[in-house]
Amino acid sequence: MTRDIADIRRDYEGGILDEGSVPNDPFTLFDEWFALALDSEPQDANAMTLSTVDSQGLPHARIVLLKGIDANGMVFYTNYHSHKGSELANVPHAALTFWWPSLARQVRVEGHVERVAEEESDDYFSSRPRGSQLGAWIATQSVVIPDRGWIEQRQQRFEKAYEDQDIPRPVHWGGYRVVPEMIEFWQGQPSRLHDRVRYHRRDDSWEVARLAP
Repeated sequence: MTRDIADIRRDYEGGILDEGSVPNDPFTLFDEWFALALDSEPQDANAMTLSTVDSQGLPHARIVLLKGIDANGMVFYTNYHSHKGSELANVPHAALTFWWPSLARQVRVEGHVERVAEEESDDYFSSRPRGSQLGAWIATQSVVIPDRGWIEQRQQRFEKAYEDQDIPRPVHWGGYRVVPEMIEFWQGQPSRLHDRVRYHRRDDSWEVARLAP
């Protein structure tokens, strides 16, 4: 290694995040931050780390894409039979982490997880490019496979099976909604004296607090 990892650092700069002037609803602030991220990040502003735990309490994390947000929560789509699907079936709680380096901003979300309605999954699936629709059938996600040729053979089989016809959504594929119980907004500041504002759900309202850096 030609460079000492300990020497890799940057000094963050950003606008002040003041707990006294943030909106009462964290989704309003998230919408504002996300709109700026869409403008400032070159790609994948909707990428987020999804963290789950298995039945033994062991943590697992991977990047997924945010595909919907409303007052009820944040939505992503995947194979229900995948590792994350199995983990959520056993422990229906998860954490999300967004990181937008160009803005020196991070958002953490923690909450319980539920499947979205089948109609919602159908609507989103129908909006996907045809190749992505086929991919939901081709990929038996997280299963050990012998080689790349196995995928290519399945691709040919499903392309032939659905030639010249609409592709239905697989019953094993659909959406999950993370319903937040906590959302923390992090704004990087010089000298590691970062701003952290946490929203914590209290019944039908949100409690706002500033956290130490």
